[in-house]
Amino acid sequence: MAINKNHEFEDLDGIKCAIVERNISAERVQFLKSILIHNGYTVVIVPATNSVAKNTDGEATVTDEATQPQLFTLGVTDVTFNAINAIFGRALKTEERKIVTLAYWQQKDTTAHDDIPYFSDNSCMN
Repeated sequence: MAINKNHEFEDLDGIKCAIVERNISAERVQFLKSILIHNGYTVVIVPATNSVAKNTDGEATVTDEATQPQLFTLGVTDVTFNAINAIFGRALKTEERKIVTLAYWQQKDTTAHDDIPYFSDNSCMN
């Protein structure tokens, strides 16, 4: 059981994993996978199960998989991994050996500007 929403873990393909992100696109999977593998993590990717959407009445409905783009759940085998701690603890590096910033992780910035403190960078506050 997770301590909080930011530190979830579960079995993915029979392997206990810390969940990095759920319901993400294939492009996002490739972006995160490259960062995590570069930092020495073993990545596990599985298709997301039963995407849930809200209809106009606000009721949750299971969407038809044929009309939805394929979504994935990405996890790492290190169950102590926490993306928030890794980003704000400056523990992840890009392939260019720069610190992964929040804006870079969220793909709001194409380069990691680790010289700008996260609290003064307004690009990640939305």
